[in-house]
Amino acid sequence: MSGSESYQNAAAASYEHKKAMNYHQLGLNYCNQGDYKNAIQYYEQALEILQRVLPSNHPDLATLYNSIGSVYNNMGEYSKALSSHEKALEIKQKTLPSNHPSLAISHNNIGLVYDKIGEYTTALSHHEKALEIYQTILPSLASSYSNIGSVCDKMGEYSKALSYYQKALEIRKGTLPSDHPHLATSYNNIGGTYRQIGKYSKALSYCKIALEMRQKTLPSNHPELAISYNNVGTVYKNMEQYSEALLFLEKAIKIQEKSLPSNHPDLAGSYNNIGDVYDSMGQYSEALSSHEKAVKIRKKNLPSNYPDLAISYNNIGTVYDNMGEYSKALSSHDKALEIRQKTLPSNHPSLATSYNNIGTVYYNMKDYSKALSYYERALAIKQRALPSRHPDIKGVKESIETVKEEMK
Repeated sequence: MSGSESYQNAAAASYEHKKAMNYHQLGLNYCNQGDYKNAIQYYEQALEILQRVLPSNHPDLATLYNSIGSVYNNMGEYSKALSSHEKALEIKQKTLPSNHPSLAISHNNIGLVYDKIGEYTTALSHHEKALEIYQTILPSLASSYSNIGSVCDKMGEYSKALSYYQKALEIRKGTLPSDHPHLATSYNNIGGTYRQIGKYSKALSYCKIALEMRQKTLPSNHPELAISYNNVGTVYKNMEQYSEALLFLEKAIKIQEKSLPSNHPDLAGSYNNIGDVYDSMGQYSEALSSHEKAVKIRKKNLPSNYPDLAISYNNIGTVYDNMGEYSKALSSHDKALEIRQKTLPSNHPSLATSYNNIGTVYYNMKDYSKALSYYERALAIKQRALPSRHPDIKGVKESIETVKEEMK
């Protein structure tokens, strides 16, 4: 090859590389607007170019794989997300020092996907690897605290979750602008955990702070804005303020139906929450319709033993119980319990929820000995896992007393 040809080839490669970087930037812009479909199209065009003009272990390829993985994660396509993030990690492990912050980013991203698909032990392992790297880098340390808090939250370890979330918030308040999206995430996470432990006024306060921040900084149809509407609505549902709950939950689902794929897991969550509100209001056909939409999405996207499927089966069982269709109620609650027994720690509050709900069906069927057995199992778990004044503990104790009265 002549010097002239070599120069021309280098110039062409440089032009193609710049073109790919432009596509990448366009993808980032669409991603920041919540337009994941267009984002992935531009990322894929960039990837096709970079795979032609760069060595297979070039850092720009790792960066692009990371971006693609994050979008697929937001779209609910978790196997594709995991594949892309693992390609990014593989390149970084070959080319970077073992304590490089970019490696921590990949471990965090892989951990987030494993968290979404319910593989919490693997998620925790990756987040802890990231934490080891991040110890001296405060903003990134906050991300690790937040991610570990998220896994603890899903495992029912709410005091640990709150501790990690608070650490993340303190770092972010000291290092980020007051309108930074990560601050909203921290307030949202803390609010969600307070809701889980029954401290609804604190939960509402934190969730509303997150919502107000997102309303100021995000487009009106951004998926993260829908998450905040959903969380505020869920707290109102727990506080039995059903009209307020529906108002916020319907705002969430309106955004999600426009901005997310029709089978996205977040849509299932919103249908589930609206179904809960309708059930509490005694509108059982509407409740059942919403819960069936949720379970249809979850069956398409999730493994058969995934915890979110248990939530759907549990809620459908509760509606059937309220409708007096006890055999259908038991069937659904048994499916939920089976999943939870396989996937959750033995003292997880969601297991207690299943035992409690099965106990209620047996009580309504006047099978008081079975009802008492399930209620007692529920109480034992709740007393270990929840604060002593949590309203759920009081509720189960009252159910046990009622059953004992009936057995006299």
